[in-house]
Amino acid sequence: MQTNYNELKIFRMAFDNAVAMYDVITALPQCESRNIADQMRRCCTAVPLNIAEGASSQTAKQFLSHLRYAYASGQELMVLLMLSLELKYVDGPEFKVQHDALDRCLRAIYKFTLNLERKEAQKKLPLFRQESIKK
Repeated sequence: MQTNYNELKIFRMAFDNAVAMYDVITALPQCESRNIADQMRRCCTAVPLNIAEGASSQTAKQFLSHLRYAYASGQELMVLLMLSLELKYVDGPEFKVQHDALDRCLRAIYKFTLNLERKEAQKKLPLFRQESIKK
């Protein structure tokens, strides 16, 4: 099932989000360097890394597993971003830009995952002969 991750729109979106999120991370106060900043760094890099690793998998089942991890890491990142807003580490306009970009990325990953699940489910459906359907 190997796919070139560089050709996946979801990979490019996740990669661009990770790069953009580093602006937020570097603006966090020093007191959060070992807490929110570390966790944000892990989450934002986990999204494109899991997509790339999953795309290199031998089976669709493995790819789907990595896509689910990517999505979950993105959700975790969303909560950390919201927490940063509430703690006034991020201002409203910057939050909106990052939130909206991450939301678009997560929606795309979710849709891609559903489509791949559907394709795999269709492969497992029994094939019927046309005559047996008419009866």
